[in-house]
Amino acid sequence: MRIAVTGAGGLIGSALVRSLRAGGTAGHEVVRLVRRAPRAADEVRWDPARQYVDAAGLIGCEAVVHLAGAGVGDRRWSEAYKKEIRDSRVLGTAALAEALASLEEPPRVLVCGSAIGYYGDTGDRAVDESAPPGAGFLPGVCEEWEAAAAPAEEAGVRVAFARTGLVVAREGGAWGRLFPLFRAGLGGRLGSGRQFWSFISLQDEIAALRHIVDTDTLSGPVNLTAPEPLTNREVTAAMGRVLHRPTLLTVPPVALRVYLGEFAEDVLGSQRVVPRKLLESGFTFSHPSVDEAIRAALA
Repeated sequence: MRIAVTGAGGLIGSALVRSLRAGGTAGHEVVRLVRRAPRAADEVRWDPARQYVDAAGLIGCEAVVHLAGAGVGDRRWSEAYKKEIRDSRVLGTAALAEALASLEEPPRVLVCGSAIGYYGDTGDRAVDESAPPGAGFLPGVCEEWEAAAAPAEEAGVRVAFARTGLVVAREGGAWGRLFPLFRAGLGGRLGSGRQFWSFISLQDEIAALRHIVDTDTLSGPVNLTAPEPLTNREVTAAMGRVLHRPTLLTVPPVALRVYLGEFAEDVLGSQRVVPRKLLESGFTFSHPSVDEAIRAALA
């Protein structure tokens, strides 16, 4: 299969490209969308900010996995960076969806990255894909992000929104920042520690994305989280248990607000999200528990 991937240089995108290409001649042909002049035969130019895509480079693609977007936790939120977070997702998705819709033979599926931030703070309440959006900046971004894919849907493309949770990986992402702290014995719960964290191992994230591409019955929102969300207190204990380090410290909410600004409210918020549609479609998690996910990240 010929598959196009945006965000191919990121944590999830680079792992997905490696997985798709694995197996030599038995692997898939991957086309990477890049923001510069192409330097290799497998690269296609696009410019999300200017809403430009070289649609000719997507001819023959049967699937597109769209993962590009500015990192939510990469910087302290200013109004300028919040705009960058929103525009990198909404404008990029709109440009890609319109390019796919313009093709004489569009791909059969577009897997569009999204996030469990869609649900906002759910407290102790478990939510699945049927839950409405929450309130606040991130839920609003996710709503616009997903709505921007409408041109592809209207062109007959099966569109699925991969609402990803916290990816357990040491190479990057939010969890990648935790590993050095816990290894140094400086890990601890954040705030009260009672907030739920919905996590997924990087390996299960990649397998789930591929499962969505291959499963014709999956469309609309699909939660990419492990089956049993845990509280931050439980995750903290698991990190200490697997890494054999103490976890006695506590990061007070005021310190997080000073360091992270507005984003601290999302870190301290609770998201108890379950992957109903993945499970109902027959997907099997390789690392359903947080201990397994942490060990897999360290392997």
